[in-house]
Amino acid sequence: MKPTNRFKRVASKPNKSVRLSQSSNDPERCTNQSSKSVTIRTGTRPSHKQTQRQPKLNIQPSPVSDPCFSDRTILPPHFFQIDALDLAPRLLGKFLRRDDVVLQITEVEAYRPNDSACHGRFGITPRTAPVFGPGGNAYVYLCYGLHTMLNVVADKEGVGAAVLIRACAPVCGELSYSYPMQCSLKYTNPAAGLETIKQRRGQQTEKPILLTGPGKVGQALGISTEWSNHPLYTTGGLELLDGPEPDQILIGPRVGIEYALPEHVNAPWRFAIAGTPWISAPKNTLRPP
Repeated sequence: MKPTNRFKRVASKPNKSVRLSQSSNDPERCTNQSSKSVTIRTGTRPSHKQTQRQPKLNIQPSPVSDPCFSDRTILPPHFFQIDALDLAPRLLGKFLRRDDVVLQITEVEAYRPNDSACHGRFGITPRTAPVFGPGGNAYVYLCYGLHTMLNVVADKEGVGAAVLIRACAPVCGELSYSYPMQCSLKYTNPAAGLETIKQRRGQQTEKPILLTGPGKVGQALGISTEWSNHPLYTTGGLELLDGPEPDQILIGPRVGIEYALPEHVNAPWRFAIAGTPWISAPKNTLRPP
């Protein structure tokens, strides 16, 4: 993947000119309610008495070309402390982990300071305070009182920028940690994590519809707004692990921000892995950079 400075940076205008719409397609108008080795297993190891074979899963191919998950590390704080527009494409292919669920990030959107589509445009409020935290923290808000939206805070503390996780692909297996922060992921019981995702989503399917949408990702991870300010670079809880860089990516305008200034509505700040079905709608606005 080429350096990210090829992506168009739009000069922001004062927020006073922004007229907020009440459109139901506006995700940013959603209200917020309310060295020792340790092994952490993401699946239940079958007992010696258990002889029944695991069911064959019809999971789509991995969206990246690297099938090896050995020696994956938890991303360090400095990885996140860059412009959201630079961080967004770098998050593609990385892994989110909570409990027995491991997801590979396939689609993201960047939200920058003075961006008329960013929550930071309102300044620091009880709701938006986490987005002004240090890069690498989680910012979780509730959309329409229903959908939990996971964002990765970007840049330095006080800037007010983040990357929205729009879609993921399921990865299931066993994570083994060797401190400091070394991680290897091995397949052992792939059914366990996928079943957890299905239960949390309330859908018995293995198709991309399971995880193609920001609210679906939050639901699959089982997180709430209480996870805001959680450092994603620490072990335990919700973690962000290093992953392979995709061979090709797609870019396009962000989704559901019609209320923003025209230059921000049209800015190509949405990024996705090319060639994977694990991308949310609309897909026809995405193109090679």
